[in-house]
Amino acid sequence: MRFVPLVTALAAAGLVMSCGQADTAPRDGADAAGMWRPAPVTDATEPSEVVADAPDAAWRDVAADNLLIMELADGGRVAIELAPDFAPVHVANIRALARSGWWNGAAIYRVQDNYVVQWGANESDQPLPEGVVKAPPAEYHRPLQGLAARPLGYPDSYAPLAGYAGGWPIGYDPEAGQAWLAHCYGMVGVGRGLSPDTGTGGELYAVIGHAPRHLDRNIATVGRVLTGMEHLAARARGTEALGFYKDEAQHIPIARVTLAADLPEGRRPAYQVMRTDSEAFAAYVTGRANRGGDFFDVPAGGVDLCNALVPTRETKD
Repeated sequence: MRFVPLVTALAAAGLVMSCGQADTAPRDGADAAGMWRPAPVTDATEPSEVVADAPDAAWRDVAADNLLIMELADGGRVAIELAPDFAPVHVANIRALARSGWWNGAAIYRVQDNYVVQWGANESDQPLPEGVVKAPPAEYHRPLQGLAARPLGYPDSYAPLAGYAGGWPIGYDPEAGQAWLAHCYGMVGVGRGLSPDTGTGGELYAVIGHAPRHLDRNIATVGRVLTGMEHLAARARGTEALGFYKDEAQHIPIARVTLAADLPEGRRPAYQVMRTDSEAFAAYVTGRANRGGDFFDVPAGGVDLCNALVPTRETKD
């Protein structure tokens, strides 16, 4: 099992430009022309094997207070892990909304192809429950200090560095001292209007297409779907602008949304996320970057942040 060495911040930033010219000084991960070049690994362990063989110590439990369960009227169930370390006010709002039953009887009303699926009350006049902050701060990034960031090890187009912290995919900027959740497939964000509106958390969306990383640092990202993406991504696409459904007859009703912590222990699902500071995860990323086996003839030698999503697993149902 081989791990790819982490590149330096300069190499991860890719081509450095000065006065319109490329910096041609060689450095780790870059050739003499200043371009980053992949260094494929030919004997990397397949990602699925890494996940299957990962020891218990390589996994962390998802806290029941951070586990949102959305049950759809058609029987589908979606489990979402919340990220209070990145958007504490919005997450507190989401918990309060769930505990008040605010989403019970709401609906999925937008499914935009290769982009997002969105749900909530869709601009209804339903009053917000007590304790919900109507104008949360713009929780679009957080201080890098306090996060144990693990670099991805490959260049990123949307951040000086990309990687993981606490099991979450992040972009980060050591010079600015900032970190933020990345808009990868399955990530959950807060619908909002034009700035300075930041959204309450009552309208949520999940990414169902190619990662729209241009949304990073522009919207509060509050979590990710752990299971149930098939109940979101496989829906009929909305035919109106931005993928909204034309009328309420097309809406997908939500039966209820609850926090796992509020369910009886016997009915409480449980999930685990691979620890991104573990050796197993390092091997997993290397495997994602260097697929081999009977199908791949040429290992890529590199991987995008959103193509190396953190493995998750359900441990109780």
